[in-house]
Amino acid sequence: MLADWIQLTKPRILQLNLVAAFGGYWVASKWEPDWMLLLWLMIGTTLTMASSCVLNNIWDWQLDQKMTRTKDRPLACGRLKPGGVLLYALVLGFVGELVLFYKVNALVGWLGLFGMFVYVVVYTMWLKRTSTWSTSIGGVSGAMPPVMGYCAYTNEVDAGAWLLFALLFLWQPAHFWSLAIRRVEEYRAAGFPLLPVVKGIKRTKLQMIPYVVVLLPTVTIMYLLGYVGIVFFAVSFLFGMVWMGHTIIGIMSENTEKWAKTNFFLSINYLMIVFVCMVVDTADRPFL
Repeated sequence: MLADWIQLTKPRILQLNLVAAFGGYWVASKWEPDWMLLLWLMIGTTLTMASSCVLNNIWDWQLDQKMTRTKDRPLACGRLKPGGVLLYALVLGFVGELVLFYKVNALVGWLGLFGMFVYVVVYTMWLKRTSTWSTSIGGVSGAMPPVMGYCAYTNEVDAGAWLLFALLFLWQPAHFWSLAIRRVEEYRAAGFPLLPVVKGIKRTKLQMIPYVVVLLPTVTIMYLLGYVGIVFFAVSFLFGMVWMGHTIIGIMSENTEKWAKTNFFLSINYLMIVFVCMVVDTADRPFL
């Protein structure tokens, strides 16, 4: 039973976003963190994102029953009831936002609320069922964690915050579409108008390319403006080149299943490696 309540929060998504929030905070603090502030940030961010994920489960449970990937979720298969799950989501969100507003700062609290609104209302309730733009616009919510981490320390939205936003925003569409291509028939049967369902796989492959390409100048600007060091720049740029090259050859790939699986693997590892390098190689460390 406890495992079901945890599953509702989508732990894998939480893990990736917490790495991003930590990375954003570390870039801002430049190896001089306020450890208690960081702890409150991680707690508040975890609870706020968990609330959003639970609300997503509530809204999607009937459609989840139509997909192999999601049909065993606790609400979809009836192990939990919507009423209790809704209360769970509201408590998580309330406590999370309370922590962000009163233990971090008001800016981060508002950023958390904005991220929740985009994910739950704009993405889950509206665009996911009506438009191919759901992935791109929904990416705004996924780009909030590093910005929240950064602003927890700076208490302002400056160029560093925007660059971290851009990094996560640009990463998401290609990452998700590589999964959607593999599951296109499931999404079609469930009635989700994703890009590969509506426009086809070839069009989706083409549309992935600009997002991955623009990641390269994004990490370059982060380095040139002194937010990160040379190791971060070298690793993120070279890995980005590999991911970009693989995305481009997808247009000619005959084995779409194998290509999409590898592209998804590259995207996941790109994010993890880039943020680890960001933490290790934040610019202007005091001991350099």
